[in-house]
Amino acid sequence: MLERLIDWLLQTLLAVGYPGIVALMAMESSILPVPSELVMPPAGYWAAKGQMSFALALVCGVLGSVLGALANYYGARLIGRPLIQRYGRYVLLSEKNLERSERFFAEHGEISTLIGRLFPVIRHLISIPAGLHGMPLPKFTLYTAVGAAVWCAILTGIGYFLGLHEGALRSEEIHRYATWALLALIPLSLILILVYVLRRRRRPESSV
Repeated sequence: MLERLIDWLLQTLLAVGYPGIVALMAMESSILPVPSELVMPPAGYWAAKGQMSFALALVCGVLGSVLGALANYYGARLIGRPLIQRYGRYVLLSEKNLERSERFFAEHGEISTLIGRLFPVIRHLISIPAGLHGMPLPKFTLYTAVGAAVWCAILTGIGYFLGLHEGALRSEEIHRYATWALLALIPLSLILILVYVLRRRRRPESSV
C-alpha cells in the first residue's frame, strides 16, 4: 500500500512541480495528515535524477512549512485564547495555568519553536501555543523556518541519496533513514538546549 502511495507521489510531485511541494508541506505543517516523509524524499529523489533542483525543492519545502505553521499560529491567536478563557475550566485549564504557560512561552518561545519543528507531532502543534501566547511574528517565522529547513534538508537528502544509490524509492528505506535522523537529532537537541540554558544563566552576570 505504502509503495503504491510512494509511486503515486513520485509521479504526482513531478507533475505538479514546486508549487505542489509548497502546498503539500503547508498541509503537513498544519493539522492535515500529510507526512513530510512522503513529500520531501520524492523531491530529493527527482533532484538526484536531474528532474528537480535540490535547493529549490528545499526552499519550497521550507516555504510550505512556514505557511502551514502560520495558519495554525493565526488560528490559535484569533480564536484559541477566547475559547480557552470561556471553556478551559472544563478541561482543567484555568486562567492561572494559562498565564503561567504564557510566561514560559514568552521567555522560551524561540527555543521551543526551533526544537519543536524537528520532531513528529510536536512540529504540527508547536505553532498553536506560539499563536495562543502571542509570540512575536518575526521571531516565530524565523525559528519556524530554521527548524523546518533542518528537517526538510534531512528528508530531501534521504531522497537524494536513495535516488543515487537505489533503483526505486521504497517506504521502508525512507522510514529507516528518517528514524536514524530523528535518533541523531535527540542528543543534538539536548546539547542545543543545554547551550541555551547556560547562555541565559550567564546573561545577568555579564550585564552587571
